[in-house]
Amino acid sequence: MVLTREGSPRDPDKFPAAQLFLLALVRVAEPIAITSIFPYAWKLVLHFEIGDRSNASFYAGILIAAFALAEACTSVFWGALSDRLGRKPVVLMGCCGTIFSLLSVGLSTNFWIALLGRALGGALNGNVGVIQTMVGEMITNPEHEPKAYAVMPFVWSVGTIIGPSIGGLFSEPAKNFPGHFSPNGIFAKFPYLLPNLICSALMVTSIIAAWIFMAETHPDKQPPRAPDVPHRPSMSTGRPLFPAQPTSTGAGANIEHESYGTFNHIEESAVEEDWNVTADGTSRDSDASGKTFTKRVILLTVALGIFTYHSMTYDHLLPIFFQDERVPPDGTHMLDNSFTPGSLAGGLGLSTKDVGVIMTVQGLIALFIQAVVFPLMASYLGIWRTFIVVTVAHPVAYFIVPWLVYLPQNLLYPGIYACLAVRNLTSIVAYPILLILIKEASPAPNCLGKINGLAASTGAACRTMAAPIAGFLYGVGIQIDLTALAWWASTVVALAGAVQAFFINQRKTGPQHEVHVAAPFQFMENEHRHRQTRHSIVHIHVGEERGNDDTDERTPLRPTRSAIH
Repeated sequence: MVLTREGSPRDPDKFPAAQLFLLALVRVAEPIAITSIFPYAWKLVLHFEIGDRSNASFYAGILIAAFALAEACTSVFWGALSDRLGRKPVVLMGCCGTIFSLLSVGLSTNFWIALLGRALGGALNGNVGVIQTMVGEMITNPEHEPKAYAVMPFVWSVGTIIGPSIGGLFSEPAKNFPGHFSPNGIFAKFPYLLPNLICSALMVTSIIAAWIFMAETHPDKQPPRAPDVPHRPSMSTGRPLFPAQPTSTGAGANIEHESYGTFNHIEESAVEEDWNVTADGTSRDSDASGKTFTKRVILLTVALGIFTYHSMTYDHLLPIFFQDERVPPDGTHMLDNSFTPGSLAGGLGLSTKDVGVIMTVQGLIALFIQAVVFPLMASYLGIWRTFIVVTVAHPVAYFIVPWLVYLPQNLLYPGIYACLAVRNLTSIVAYPILLILIKEASPAPNCLGKINGLAASTGAACRTMAAPIAGFLYGVGIQIDLTALAWWASTVVALAGAVQAFFINQRKTGPQHEVHVAAPFQFMENEHRHRQTRHSIVHIHVGEERGNDDTDERTPLRPTRSAIH
């Protein structure tokens, strides 16, 4: 039984669809704003004429990474501020910071102003952690958690698809749409202002909707409970004040006909529960249940970092490669089967408008894979086999891109879309699979927060490093007439990830034991079989005695889905 303070007047059994929709509206505008610069970052640096052409990809990488780096440095501050002021005002301030960043880039006259705008935009935005906290506070029914926590990753994916499309289609409008934009107007003077204005308009729409309709979720800032909302003793609708016993869900248990040393009948309202016992059946202290960052957790986190790194290099390099000049311009070398370093120099010579169209088609491919292919793969192969397949296939996605320069013009676009299909098939599937595996690798539910924090920090660090390093290698490739260098460097990283995957245990390791309940405890036959109880799952984690270092993880033995008698 749990004592709780009174919380929000909303019904805890009702899924908060409207509030999640408003939160998703705020969330989707953010990746759109952040990723819209990807297609034209390289052209923007060339427009500023900072350094020579070979350094442009490096500076573009710094420009892209500045937002994520600044956001990572200030996210703890914004999270703490949301604990004091509330979640809603901090989220709205983060949206305003993103608008400031967009307008700074669009109206910048040199590289350093654009860089400062990107950095300040990231520093003023702490929405990633705050929004995740709001999702957790909106959900008071554990049965709603899987559906609710799946919303924000999907929304982020949609935003990263739409953002590059806007950036590619609407940059340089005076050049790409001369019939609609004056060659002497503001969009000719600031050729990358229009996509930033469009993204800013989306952010303003999100701010207005959130300001008017979105509810505050902070537990300390909730209105008093309405008298007509029933309170259910077995369901916790607020933050526990004095939990009777730590559990994985915080829900209470109704224990009847108690007798010393005997579990005569237990009726649980929780969906899941975890019991920690040693091999002889005696209970085990929580501090002896094994370390949080087990070998499997660490290896999966490393796998996530490797994937995040080479995935970010792809997102950064692809628009640069598409827009870089062909070498030689007439493309006569495509029909020559002899290989020389110059054969893989330069790019495809496409315009930013062409890149925008390609990004739009890529978005459709990604949505199809996410909605149709991924569920089918996971259902047919299983989570672990799907992880191995896509991890092994990742190097292929990077290795084949530079060879597009060999294709004649009539086969160029089919080749591009084939490369994008391979890449999206691997990356769209890999990310959720890794998150699922990391969650399953957690030794206990109460340490999942620490593990997710480590995974998030690892991903952020790898994303920050990826774009500048890839840009630097592309610049080196320009100097030696081998722009494939950057792609093949990412291939090597992806190969390392493929090899590393085979060192990860498929499931939690540890000794298998038959559980014998030690005296005086025994499970007695229930004398009230006619009573209906709620079905629940009990996870019995069996481990060695305290002080035994032979295993670092616990083996879950899952009984059938039935009440425990």
